Amino acid sequence: MQEEKASLSIKDWADDDKPREKLVQKGRSVLSDAELIAILIGSGSKNESAVELSKRILASVGNNLNDLGRLSVKQLMQFKGIGEAKAVTIAAALEIGRRRRREAGQQITKIASSGDAFELLQPLIGELEHEEFWILYLNNSNKVVHKGQLSKGGITGTLVDVRLVMKQALELGAVALILAHNHPSGTLVPSKADKTITQKLKSAAQALDIKVLDHLIIAQKAYLSFADEQLL
Repeated sequence: MQEEKASLSIKDWADDDKPREKLVQKGRSVLSDAELIAILIGSGSKNESAVELSKRILASVGNNLNDLGRLSVKQLMQFKGIGEAKAVTIAAALEIGRRRRREAGQQITKIASSGDAFELLQPLIGELEHEEFWILYLNNSNKVVHKGQLSKGGITGTLVDVRLVMKQALELGAVALILAHNHPSGTLVPSKADKTITQKLKSAAQALDIKVLDHLIIAQKAYLSFADEQLL
């Protein structure tokens, strides 16, 4: 009976199912997401290896690591074979990954494309469950002189104070702006309100000889650029 309760540790797995050895011998990039998570949790159960358990967990979130990172410790513990210690390990590892990406984005100081703006802003708002509106203020070299949250709202939308944007732009000596907000739903289709506020900000900025270079709608893994789509 004791044997039936034993869990399968990595050292007991078949040679072709040992992600730790695979990582050491071939490098971390060759491991699947499930294998990397299996290393974190260390063991499965009598009837399920850590890799199989990891695949089951990933399948529940559509094999999306961003969605996995949004699960709470309590939610992770709903999976059979995942206790508090394993759940905490998974949550901590994914949080480290999120912070690493945020730090990488913070190193971007000059915006040369919509992709640069996305890399800078996605770690800040891409995974939020509520909507936020942010502004990047740029100088004449397209370097970011300031980035900040303008407003925070519910999933249905957020309010934007046009006068506050212009006031801050003048105080910072900015000559260009990049607008951005997230869509928690994941949709990248601009709403009528998105288009309206873009035009309001563009018109107000033009009166002050300030350019609105772009407006990004940001989701977890992708974005829509008004400039790239010729919507400005």
